[in-house]
Amino acid sequence: MAAAKLMDFDKALELFEPVLGFEVHVELNTNTKMFSDAPNPANEAFHAAEPNTLIAPVDLGLPGSLPVVNETAIRSSISLGLALGCSIAESSRFARKNYFYPDLGKNYQISQYDEPIAYDGSVEVELEDGTLITIPIERAHMEEDAGKLTHMGGATGRIQGAEYSLVDYNRAGVPLVEIVTNIIYGTEHRAPEVAKAYVQAIRDIVRGLGISEARLERGNLRCDANVSLRPRGTDKLGTRTETKNVNSMRSVERAVKYEIQRQAQILADGGTITQETRHWHEDTGTTSPGRPKSDADDYRYFPEPDLLPVEPAAELIEELLAALPEQPVARRRRLMTEWGFTDLEFQDVRNGGLLEVVEATIAAGAAPATARKWWTGEISRLANAQEKEATELISPENVAALQQLVDAGTLTDKLARQVLEGVIAGEGTPQEVVNARGLAVVSDDGALIAAIDDALAAQPDVMAKIKDGKVQAAGAVIGAVMKAMKGQADAARVRELILERAAQ
Repeated sequence: MAAAKLMDFDKALELFEPVLGFEVHVELNTNTKMFSDAPNPANEAFHAAEPNTLIAPVDLGLPGSLPVVNETAIRSSISLGLALGCSIAESSRFARKNYFYPDLGKNYQISQYDEPIAYDGSVEVELEDGTLITIPIERAHMEEDAGKLTHMGGATGRIQGAEYSLVDYNRAGVPLVEIVTNIIYGTEHRAPEVAKAYVQAIRDIVRGLGISEARLERGNLRCDANVSLRPRGTDKLGTRTETKNVNSMRSVERAVKYEIQRQAQILADGGTITQETRHWHEDTGTTSPGRPKSDADDYRYFPEPDLLPVEPAAELIEELLAALPEQPVARRRRLMTEWGFTDLEFQDVRNGGLLEVVEATIAAGAAPATARKWWTGEISRLANAQEKEATELISPENVAALQQLVDAGTLTDKLARQVLEGVIAGEGTPQEVVNARGLAVVSDDGALIAAIDDALAAQPDVMAKIKDGKVQAAGAVIGAVMKAMKGQADAARVRELILERAAQ
C-alpha cells in the first residue's frame, strides 16, 4: 500500500479545525468475569494462562447458559462514573449489540445502549505546561470484552492472506467500562497533546480507584481516537475516522497528529474522508483502513432479555462517592509541592507513569529526590533495555532499602547500582545482595591507610604537591585507592585521610 500524502501539521491547522472524540475501554480487575463465574486473574496470570482455560458456558454462548451480573463490576463502574463527574442512573439496562463477533460464542455483545450506568460528566486534564482543559463526558457504560483471534498462515498476522484463525475465549466476558466523550472542540494545535493527556487522566483515575491495572500495552486500557476536520469558518462537522486500540500514550498522540495531517491533505486535494475504523501501525507511525464505521442502527440494539435493570440504591452511591480518592490533578499538584519538585522534575515522574511507585518509595523511607533519581534513572534504563515496565523489576520497598544503605555509608552510588542489578536478578533484598557479593564499602581506616600508602609509594611526587597547596593532586591517589579497593572505598573518606597525612 502506497504511503499516504501528509500535509504539514501547521499548514493543516491553518486550513482546518480539528474536532476530537474518544472512546476508552477500561478492563476491570474483578475476580470473575462480567456475566459468568469464570476467573479473571491479574495481568501476569491472565497472559500465562493456556488458551480457552479461563472460560465458563456463558462465555462460550452454550445453549441454556444464562448471564448473571458481577456485583463488584457494577460497584467499580459506579465509582468510575462518579470520579468522572457523571450522574448515576437510577435505572440502567443492558442491551444486546448485534454484530458478527467471531470471538464471542453467542455472536452478540452484552453492552449498554440508551440506558448507561453513568452519563453527563466531565474530567479535567492537565497538559505538560500546566494548562487545564475540561473534557466533556457523554457516558460511561458497562459491557463485556470479546475474545482474541490469532490469524495463522499469512505473512502479516492479519486476517488478509491467513489460512485459518484460532479463537481464544479467555478474554471473552472480561468486564469493561467504555467511556465516551462528547465532541471536543477548541484543541487546535494542541489536539495531539490533549489526546495523550486525556488518556493519561483516565489511567490515573482508574488506578487511583484501584479498579484496573490500566496498562495500555497489556490491553487493560484501550483508546479509540475519533478525528475529523472542518474548514475554517464553517460550522458543519467533517467526516470522522476512528483509530482503534492504540497501545501507548505516545502512540495516541502520534495517531491523532497523523490523522489530522492525512485528512487535511485529502481534503485539500478535493477528496473526501471515508467514515471508517483505522488501524495504527507503531512501526511506521501510520494508520491504514479497517472497516466502514457502523452507526448505532447497524448494531440492531435491543434490551437484553436475560438481565434485569441495574437499580443502585442511593445509599450505595453515597457510600462510593464518599470513598472516592483525590482527583489526579489536585493530587499531582499537592505532591509536587510536598516533594519540592520543579515542574520539569515532576514531569519526568508523571509522564513516565511512575507517580505511584515514587510515592510508595517515599512512603517506605526514601527522600523524594532519591526516589525520583532511582526510578527515572537507572531503573528506567534497565527496564527499557529489558523491554519491561520499571515496576516489574523491583519493588518500591527494595528501592527505599537500597537508598538507605547508601545514606548509611554502606554503599557508594556505584556499588548501589551493582546491588540493584543483583536484586533485579532475583538474588534477594539489597542487604542480602550486599552480603552475598561482599559489596559493602570498606570502613576500616587501617585498610584505607594501607592502600593510600601503597598509592603514595607508587607516586612519590604527589605528596609534595599536596603539601605545596596543590590539593587537586590528591585525585590521582584517590583513583589508585579506589581501583585497589575495587570501588569499595568511600572516596570522601580517602580524601580526608590523604589530607590528614599531608598535614603531618
